[in-house]
Amino acid sequence: MDIYGQALLDFYNRQPEEKLWLHNTYGGPEEMPIEVFFRGEEEMPEAELLALQLCRGKVLDIGAGAGSHALILQQQGFDVAALEISAGATAVMQKRGVKRVVQQDIYQYKTEKFDTLLLLMNGIGLTQTLAGLGRFLHHTKQLLLPGGQLIFDSSDIAYLYEDVPLPKNSYYGEISYQYQYKNQKSDWFNWLYIDQKTLLKTALKNGWNCEVLYEDEMDLYLARLTLA
Repeated sequence: MDIYGQALLDFYNRQPEEKLWLHNTYGGPEEMPIEVFFRGEEEMPEAELLALQLCRGKVLDIGAGAGSHALILQQQGFDVAALEISAGATAVMQKRGVKRVVQQDIYQYKTEKFDTLLLLMNGIGLTQTLAGLGRFLHHTKQLLLPGGQLIFDSSDIAYLYEDVPLPKNSYYGEISYQYQYKNQKSDWFNWLYIDQKTLLKTALKNGWNCEVLYEDEMDLYLARLTLA
């Protein structure tokens, strides 16, 4: 069930407002403000604005959501394709005017090559686990043109464990979530947050160079990976 996509569609169509909740494995449920997916350029944080400025050539916006980043790049004249697995999110992007929308799983996508692969709002989380990140880095080598780049933001979430012990059998940035919307719940899904040191180690192991371009006081950072 595409609960995430339905929430985006309802918000876009101005249906009676319902809250989108995120249940998690580390605490109580948190409200996910749906309007955050519809932000304009003036509402975006520094890391996302910098990421957009660093885009070059043909761009693949992976996990494009409601298409806010793709729309900005499109307006700037970029050849940008917005990739999204959610049918509801795909419909929203089409309604908002994103010209190139692809509804597909990133691991099934092998159609085209790009100069920039972009994943914002911790889009790298779709890799789910450290092992999944390795798989993703292997797959995306096939999607890059010579000299291409992979740009994404993530966070070190060690602060969540200040009062509780770190997991013993898994990386602490591997989190499970469940959406709840209109009294319906999605299946649980895994999402990855990766600290800078672990990212550097994982990138090098998989044949990528990694540089951190920005970090803030909340442990969020922006990284750029290029093939070694």
